[in-house]
Amino acid sequence: MYSVVIRNARIAFPDGSISESDLGCERGIIARIDRAITTQAHESIDAAGMLLLPGVIDPQVHFREPGATHKEDLASGSRAAVRGGVTSFLDMPNTNPPTVDQTALNDKIARAQHSCVANYAFFIGATPDNLAALNSVDPVCGIKIFMGASTGSLLVQDANDLERIFAHGDRLIAVHAESEARINERRAQYADRSDPAVHSEIRDNQCALVATRLALDLSTKYRRRLHILHLSTREEVELLRRHKPPWVTAEVIPNHLLLNVQDYERLGTLVQMNPPIRQAEDNAALWDALHDGTIDFIATDHAPHTLEEKRQPYPQSPSGMPGVETSLPLMLTQMAAGHCTLAEIQKWMCYGPAKAYGIPNKGKIAEGWDADLTLVDIFEKRRVRDEEMFTKVKWSPYEGSMLTGWPAYTLVGGHVAFDRGRIREEARGQVLEFVA
Repeated sequence: MYSVVIRNARIAFPDGSISESDLGCERGIIARIDRAITTQAHESIDAAGMLLLPGVIDPQVHFREPGATHKEDLASGSRAAVRGGVTSFLDMPNTNPPTVDQTALNDKIARAQHSCVANYAFFIGATPDNLAALNSVDPVCGIKIFMGASTGSLLVQDANDLERIFAHGDRLIAVHAESEARINERRAQYADRSDPAVHSEIRDNQCALVATRLALDLSTKYRRRLHILHLSTREEVELLRRHKPPWVTAEVIPNHLLLNVQDYERLGTLVQMNPPIRQAEDNAALWDALHDGTIDFIATDHAPHTLEEKRQPYPQSPSGMPGVETSLPLMLTQMAAGHCTLAEIQKWMCYGPAKAYGIPNKGKIAEGWDADLTLVDIFEKRRVRDEEMFTKVKWSPYEGSMLTGWPAYTLVGGHVAFDRGRIREEARGQVLEFVA
């Protein structure tokens, strides 16, 4: 007997083909895909022709626990994730206390085991002083370096400190690539301005390019596995297009694909983030880089703050936006508009992140693979409404946007976690495994 059988689904495969089939889950695995499964199941879902996709893997979120749980926590963040079809997430280390040693990591894992309805893993954060921990703490998905983000003890901007981290060990290094020195210089230069749009001028394209070039040079020198987080500029695209070695990957987030500096006029500090939104020319370059493979996959950088915090006047307003529960509907809407294909969405949001981080058996629909799945009503058109958001902060920069394609069910480990607008509170994710 299967734990769950999904009947009458349109199953999406990595090449973009679709099969009208049933799918049976057993012991957390996709046990069978067949035109008609007649075996009994503990639960049967009639997909009624909806699209069955692999669960999305979001490889960059900030769920704020511990230390800032009034914004988000692992429970609320994971519930927002499964509402958006995200079945696994990688959480960043800039919490309070920061995740910089085994004790902090163990605490996060224990919290997640208790509360998360999606699968989870955590980065360890680099400091100038924790090199030994970076290469011994386990399990982690990688090392996070903030090269320029004013993140206190997690800021690593000195060239000697960076070189020492790249030179020792073999774990994946993921970088927030902005030049702290240039940010500080330009902040002083623009000190007489307090309009939100100045944020994109202070942290200009060169701030990102300088740091990305440094990280790329160090990765090339030591042949060290490097991942560049939230790529945002056309200059970085051209640098990677010319000089990206096989062991380097890069991601983009929907905000940098779909928003630009014109949105400051409408949304003000709500769209303030690091790195900031850019010009329309940068949007176009990032789309081109996704299509040609220069950029490997999509993340969200889900970084929620309360509306009260975000509505403070600039520069007191914090940087960051929620995004984990809208990323898949946003991209499916882009697909409906002809800007990408079903095969590309699966590559960018499902098996691409799994491949880059070495997460086995996730990201594809195939017999024997993990039963992390999302069943999407591809024809459902619905506006984003702040009051309907599952994130604790209850807002989205896309509020009012009409999106096409919303998850109706999300399965994690072969069990239903999201069920037509509600969370199955008994659902629990698992800590992710990684292979070289």
